[in-house]
Amino acid sequence: MFFPLLYLKTTLYLQIRTDQNSMSFIFNIDPNANSLKYLQLVDAIANAISEGTLDEGDMLPSVNDLVKNASLSRDTVFKAYTELKKRDLIESVPNRGYFVKGRLNRVLLFLDTFKAYKEVLYDGFRSNLPENISVDLHFHHYNIEVLKTIINDSIGKYSHYIVMNFDHPEVEWIISKIPADKLLIIDWNIHANGKHSYVCQDFGQSLYSILKQHIQKIKQYKRFIYLYPQKITFHPKTSIDNFKAFGKKYHINTLIETDPGKIEIEKGDLYMLVSDRTLAKILDQASEKKLEPGTDFGIISYNETPMKRYVKNGISVISTDFTEMGKRAAEYVMNPGSMKIIVPTRLIERNSF
Repeated sequence: MFFPLLYLKTTLYLQIRTDQNSMSFIFNIDPNANSLKYLQLVDAIANAISEGTLDEGDMLPSVNDLVKNASLSRDTVFKAYTELKKRDLIESVPNRGYFVKGRLNRVLLFLDTFKAYKEVLYDGFRSNLPENISVDLHFHHYNIEVLKTIINDSIGKYSHYIVMNFDHPEVEWIISKIPADKLLIIDWNIHANGKHSYVCQDFGQSLYSILKQHIQKIKQYKRFIYLYPQKITFHPKTSIDNFKAFGKKYHINTLIETDPGKIEIEKGDLYMLVSDRTLAKILDQASEKKLEPGTDFGIISYNETPMKRYVKNGISVISTDFTEMGKRAAEYVMNPGSMKIIVPTRLIERNSF
């Protein structure tokens, strides 16, 4: 059995040759790599397993072989093999050696925050994957240090990385550590390059098009107010640009309010919201003033959730299909290759608009 030269991100080279009872193994350390030697060996073997270069049942070099042929200490090799066993990638058989236990069927799903529509996305993702693929779910909460730590710790541990990016200058550098053919960017196509796959929604032109489709209904309101709480939301600001462009083009009396605490809802106004916390405050205020959504004023909320179908007889939403987004992400895991998909966004009309 012969495995061809394998080129890895850490510029390690692995070559394994089995010829009955003999085996040779070549392992070169990258002098410019930041990771420790044992982790370089771990990543090299994990990548070989993930890519199918090493198959289930293949025998790995013995500790003595690596010490002799790769100039590694016994402690370094033992630490590497212990870590690979911990990741359930290899197993040791007494008096025989170390063997590949199985393919790497583990996915990192890295979302921004936990919200109801993220649960819908997760369900769409998980329900379209077989049971033998495990999913580790993490949230970065738009914290760059959390993103950096999780990504750094995850390299080499997963067959696929599904990541929600956000607008921060370090994000592009952080995700560059993930092999491009194993990374899928979801929800927001930002800090991606031409090699990256993505399944995202459009936050700009799609909003303009949706508002244009419903212009006659929008014109029935005195004012169209976009509540964008900039201190608590990371919603893409391209939506603001397209909201302004729409108002200017069609002579709509629009207003952008970045501090929803200043808003006193009035009869005849239409409110577009990106925050569910803001939605709750608006509904509380409406209750106090005895104003009914859809009768006395209008509400359009971003992002569909199951509860918005029933609150106040239904809240109208601008939303992509998060079940479809999750399903497409699962397809990426099951069928390796480039994927570039924009999931359509639409307005779901209910009683509030």
